[in-house]
Amino acid sequence: MRPPTRDDVDALVGPATPHFALQIRARVRELIQDLPADDEVRRYGEEQAALLERLALASSKAEEGARESPGRVGWETLPSSAPAAVPLPRARG
Repeated sequence: MRPPTRDDVDALVGPATPHFALQIRARVRELIQDLPADDEVRRYGEEQAALLERLALASSKAEEGARESPGRVGWETLPSSAPAAVPLPRARG
């Protein structure tokens, strides 16, 4: 089997949604687990695994465009307005 590449990591992470983020994170970790700690692909995979962990507590990976204002009518009815860059806090208990 050939060593994993950044493209392999991107193929897993690219279509990720909050619902499946933790399952995909596990696959990314499995993909890079045998790479040396200083390997560029391993470091990239670890960064993407961290993104997936944040995404699991968010509603979107969107990093561009303006954020929706909390003052918007109906804001309180949105199930989650948290992007992966600023996920919801972990539930306690």
